[in-house]
Amino acid sequence: MKRAKITIVGAGNVGATTAHWCAAAELGDIVLLDIPEAGDMPRGKALDLMQASPIFGFDSKVTGTNDYADSKCSDVVVITAGIPRKPGMSRDDLLATNAKIMTAVCEQVKRTSPDAIVIVVSNPLDAMVQQAQKVTGFPPARVIGQAGVLDTARYRTFLAMELGVSVEDVSALLMGGHGDTMVPMPSCTSVGGIPVTSLVKPERLAEIVDRTAKGGAEIVSLLKTGSAYYAPAAATAQMVEAIVRDKKRLIPCAAYCDKQYGVGGYYVGVPVVLGSGGVEKIIELELTDTERAAFTKSVDAVKELVATMAKLV
Repeated sequence: MKRAKITIVGAGNVGATTAHWCAAAELGDIVLLDIPEAGDMPRGKALDLMQASPIFGFDSKVTGTNDYADSKCSDVVVITAGIPRKPGMSRDDLLATNAKIMTAVCEQVKRTSPDAIVIVVSNPLDAMVQQAQKVTGFPPARVIGQAGVLDTARYRTFLAMELGVSVEDVSALLMGGHGDTMVPMPSCTSVGGIPVTSLVKPERLAEIVDRTAKGGAEIVSLLKTGSAYYAPAAATAQMVEAIVRDKKRLIPCAAYCDKQYGVGGYYVGVPVVLGSGGVEKIIELELTDTERAAFTKSVDAVKELVATMAKLV
């Protein structure tokens, strides 16, 4: 049985670290691809990673390239390409430039890997994944946005820090757009099976949710010269694993909603079953009135973002 072929477009911090996690977990052979202007950088990172293989004992082959021909017939394509956020820059500020980059990348992906499942990581996420599906023309189930896994991981981290417990015992769910309008789901959040509302006071929980929503901006402000990459890459690798190993993971992703949750024709963060077919099912939950109102507000923000992108591209 041949290994899965995983192409990562964008060999910056997020892309290269995603390659690192995927290789260490032996999820498949990896192609690390970047634009010609990047020169030999992707080859250098790929070679460096390959030289770690005897130490960590993985046999995944890692190839660095500037040529989409090397990505031909990929099973999974991860798109991290785009300009990074800088201090004081919102995700929306990235919209025009990254939409053009996404268009160029997806035209190549459509040509070289027509049967691939695409995971979009580039920001602003909800608009970028919408653009990726439009350009590739792939079935919506095969074009997915990575946001929910990262946002939930941040939420779980902060809850574990607050309660002084293992992150493994914190189970949580966030829905909606990736950013300030994300929707926490207290009814789906527990610690060792105990509802989080029994352990954390409402006002403190609201503060933790707010920190989660601004989690990326907090790291940008601390790094000064870049944005988060360890956690985004780990979240992406978890999605890749769910696909190439057909894990049927129930995790939140930016998925195309066609009437689910009353949303028609937009990508938004919802719980899905992720497996070898991509998004194999969207799980519809009964939302409280408060959750429904917050979700509607988040979806409206996504619609506005997509409409703005349509005018710019």
